[in-house]
Amino acid sequence: MNILDTIFAPLAYDFFDRGLIVATISGALLGLIGVYITLRGMSYIGHGLSHAVFGGFAAAQLFAAQFYVIGAGLWGIASALAINVVSRKQRIGADAAIGVITTGSFALGVALLTKFGSRGPSFDSALFGSILGISTFQIWGLLAVAVLTLLMVVFRYRALMFTTFDPDVADASGVNVSRTDAMLMIVLSLTILATLTVIGVTLVAAMLVIPAVVARMLTNSFSKMLVTSSAIGAGCGFVGMYLSYYAGVPSGTMIVLTGSVVFALALSLRSIRSAVNRRSHTADAQALSVQGKKMPVTF
Repeated sequence: MNILDTIFAPLAYDFFDRGLIVATISGALLGLIGVYITLRGMSYIGHGLSHAVFGGFAAAQLFAAQFYVIGAGLWGIASALAINVVSRKQRIGADAAIGVITTGSFALGVALLTKFGSRGPSFDSALFGSILGISTFQIWGLLAVAVLTLLMVVFRYRALMFTTFDPDVADASGVNVSRTDAMLMIVLSLTILATLTVIGVTLVAAMLVIPAVVARMLTNSFSKMLVTSSAIGAGCGFVGMYLSYYAGVPSGTMIVLTGSVVFALALSLRSIRSAVNRRSHTADAQALSVQGKKMPVTF
């Protein structure tokens, strides 16, 4: 099989076409929102909220299996707002609030699915992602969340950037930090819910972090970091979906593994560049030292 056959053969299947679209958009979306999460030092919240959404996913199926997406979304938003309120008003850290609320939700979801079974997508699909479970409705839902996130970044760019780097100064400058944080948490919850089918509960946190970390290695500009992280996420989703098809493993697994390879390459290149720069600086310092010894001393 040549390269062209490798590229075009999977496109003959409708489920793969849908999966490729969703994986690419999901990667870009997670990469974009992941910049804010990573720079805020809140990488753990992506892991936590994905588990909280899973609790809503399981609970909603007990009452109306066909509306499990709505139930999971509302549960995730409620968990995100609860974390925001508890971490601000109680004398405990944000990481502790995330740990208590989200792991409790996940444990509840596992208990409910174990006791009553699943009436919607399978347990494994929810945990690890599956391109077989993607519907047209989910594609439109993902597009809606992507548009909402993009509008938030464009129209609230300065407020989000300000609260990301220095929330205390932002609050003193008139920015409503609590409202901005709540808005970000809501969009994050919707993003996790929209990407759940492809990435999976257990792996979505990785795609929130990996593209943003790689982008941070490549640039110090905040605006460039947003674009670079989105591009890396989209690329990982696209390539990971192809690898998933040929390897016969869950889509989320291959997308995250692709991102891990990209991270390893970026880290290696950064290390090599740092070593070259150190050698260059050492050589320059030695040259200056030699020149200094040769120069005559004048008064």
